Amino acid sequence: MRLPEHPEAPTGTSGAGTSGTDRPRVGYVLTMFPRFSETFVLNELLALEAAGTEVRVLSLRQPDDGRFHAALGDLRARVTYVTRPSRASSVWSVLASVAPDLPRLAEHLPQVLALPVEEGVAALEVAAAAVREGLTHLHAHFANSPATVARVAAALAGIGYSLTAHAKDVFHDGLDAVALQANLRQASAVVTVSDFNVRFLRELCPAAADRVVRVYNGLDLERFAFRAGPREPRTVVAVGRLVPKKGFDVLLQATALLVRTGGDPVRVRIVGSGAEEPRLRELAARLRITDRVEFCGALPQDRMKEVVASATVFAAPCVVAGDGNRDGLPTVLLEALALGTPCVATPVTGIPEAVVDGVTGRLVPEGDATALAAALLGLLDSPADRAAYAAAGRALVERDFDVRRNALLLDEVFGVPAPRAAVPA
Repeated sequence: MRLPEHPEAPTGTSGAGTSGTDRPRVGYVLTMFPRFSETFVLNELLALEAAGTEVRVLSLRQPDDGRFHAALGDLRARVTYVTRPSRASSVWSVLASVAPDLPRLAEHLPQVLALPVEEGVAALEVAAAAVREGLTHLHAHFANSPATVARVAAALAGIGYSLTAHAKDVFHDGLDAVALQANLRQASAVVTVSDFNVRFLRELCPAAADRVVRVYNGLDLERFAFRAGPREPRTVVAVGRLVPKKGFDVLLQATALLVRTGGDPVRVRIVGSGAEEPRLRELAARLRITDRVEFCGALPQDRMKEVVASATVFAAPCVVAGDGNRDGLPTVLLEALALGTPCVATPVTGIPEAVVDGVTGRLVPEGDATALAAALLGLLDSPADRAAYAAAGRALVERDFDVRRNALLLDEVFGVPAPRAAVPA
């Protein structure tokens, strides 16, 4: 993959950057780290470290639920949490502490002052950390607030920045459109997680079109070994936060249809937690399927992996929510394919790039409980189809979603020189 140079990139380095032969030293700007639901970030960081890239995590918030995946213990990167100012005096304190490290502060102060207070303080602290640590590049996961902080911090530090755009940060109706356009336009590279997203972002921001590239979220395939052995009979599993875009209400409706067929019993396990849980439990009771559905809550990755690997079929009935929010390409769907659990999903955003209908799984229209029930029943009743989809799914994941291979593609992103000056917002 060859990435285009930023249109204003110089031939040398600037700010905290180092010479072109050095490995990049990259600061990852994240909303919250670690975050239980964002295993793709941890996977990427671990793969970058394995490839020899030095990373530093700059988190805008402290973790808030106390649950961590075991693989977090393998990460060597330092994690810094930025200040969340509670009063004006703390803002002045931050400004005084970072000013000696930021010779470009006066030049870029208008950009800082244009931000909400929390983002402005975060940008100052991230920029100072970049200078002190000798970081050569900043990279933000999500194109909204983390990218805004990274954009302004990079200008203050005199280095480049890039971002990875996912789904809720580009599709949601309530986004700050002005900030999003600035974040996309000024990034040295816009990474995104599917070809669907590449097309969407190029149309959304034509000025950044030649810098939008696809790097799939990847898996450490050594942690997700293919399982060809016996599985629990007639068991469907679904994994994700209990939020509207996951379409779990459609899965419950499909389960009720399967129960009414009167065939062999079907058991459904839903792994995850979220605001929709009371409504989903109420729906299961109303459909009289509480004896067929188990709400497992959120599970650590190793336990979740066992649940998915032991299931007959994996269901990802994703939908576009009423506020425009939708999934990009769920990591857990890739995990199911890697483990050899055949999948039934919907053609939302990038999902058809992994679940190829009739090849690596089945696709059904979003929101269609009847079609979902029929596809699930077809796989539950056909060991031959399950075996064929499982083998093809594993082959596709090995080809396109190996995190170590995909992480190497990010080296070119992180090696793009910083622009001479910030592009006006």
